[in-house]
Amino acid sequence: MERWSGKIVIVTGASSGIGAALSLCLANHGLKVVGLARRAHLIDYLALKVTGKGSINSRRCDISEPKDIEAAFQWVEKKFGGPDILVNNAGFLKFGNITDLGNNALSEDAIISTLDINIKGMIMCTRHAISSMRKRNFNGHIININSITGHYVPYRSSFNVYSSTKHAVTAFTIALNNELAELKSQIKVTSISPGLVYTEMVNDFKVGYPILEPEAVADAIIYVLSTPPNVNISELVIEPISERRL
Repeated sequence: MERWSGKIVIVTGASSGIGAALSLCLANHGLKVVGLARRAHLIDYLALKVTGKGSINSRRCDISEPKDIEAAFQWVEKKFGGPDILVNNAGFLKFGNITDLGNNALSEDAIISTLDINIKGMIMCTRHAISSMRKRNFNGHIININSITGHYVPYRSSFNVYSSTKHAVTAFTIALNNELAELKSQIKVTSISPGLVYTEMVNDFKVGYPILEPEAVADAIIYVLSTPPNVNISELVIEPISERRL
């Protein structure tokens, strides 16, 4: 991780869960973290816990809004010079069905939020980050927080819209790696696919299911970032022992 010391990393959805654990871990490894979230005050509290040589800075940003994203990345460029690493961590999960055939249909707002945050926001953040890296001629790293549900469709139909967006993350990561290779870019792109993680999104599964702590996912990301410049881990799946398919 020495080559990343003092570098700028943007973490979306940094106010809780994986984003919070990762932000603290990266700062303790000497990176300058810019946490983006709607609840920016929670990131400010997190900054007080840093014990390493890095730092955590907050910026309020709604990842579902392209104008918010554009303003946030412009702010990072002006204040810090631009991102060297982007972690697309922000995610939205609302349990419910695609249709109203049963009694648990998702609202249209919930469906749109799932698409906007899990797909649209991730793609827009990536575009801004790579544009900044290109302008600075820096070979950075894009990390997309995916899910094991991005590799299979759970039998629980209440995951259907979420799983659909995570399959899109899988496809987007592959497509972006292909594009960067075609254009002779050395920027890395990695998909991290955790199983169940102890976050606000999975309250219904916190009892009786094997579950990962957010810090375990943060450690996996540190491992990915620690690889040599000529090595890219395009996909990493991390699950708790004995986890079964949903």
